[in-house]
Amino acid sequence: MGLLVRLGNAAGTAGIATILLIAFGLQFGLQELPCPLCNLQRVAFVLCGFGFLLNLRFGVQPLHYGLTLLGALFGLVVSGFQALLYIAPGTAAHGVPVLGLHLYTWSLILFFAVITCVAALMIFSGRPEHHNTDHQAALRFHGVYRLAAYLLIAATLANAANSFLLCGPADCPDNPTGYWITNHLPT
Repeated sequence: MGLLVRLGNAAGTAGIATILLIAFGLQFGLQELPCPLCNLQRVAFVLCGFGFLLNLRFGVQPLHYGLTLLGALFGLVVSGFQALLYIAPGTAAHGVPVLGLHLYTWSLILFFAVITCVAALMIFSGRPEHHNTDHQAALRFHGVYRLAAYLLIAATLANAANSFLLCGPADCPDNPTGYWITNHLPT
């Protein structure tokens, strides 16, 4: 795999982790709890990020890009559906706009960007790396690549813990008003 493709996959991994951390930070900064559709969009971003991460760790494979593309397509559907829910005039939008757009609109744009980036990376990557061994791939998995991986894993775990604390083991309410865990803590 060429350096450009490795850097592209590292940028994709780190970029997705950054998106997840920004969404997580805005949740607390704006004091808005994510709705179930918002959580599904975060899951889609995680799928995209782990597709990039698999390319970094095990070499470029169509299967890994397929995972990223499926995550992006799932995210497009979910964020597109949420955007269409609030498109009618007089319908109150969900959440506070950030830089003029709601987070579900930003997600829609970012999922299109992921698909475009994957297409470019697939063009530049050439043939799949079937000749690599796990040992060779592991030797190249250091520095910025490992940092991007840890960032994505940390963002994923933080969002998973947050979702469990918000929803518990059951379905999330359509418009959450508080964390599920607060109902089960002693007062």
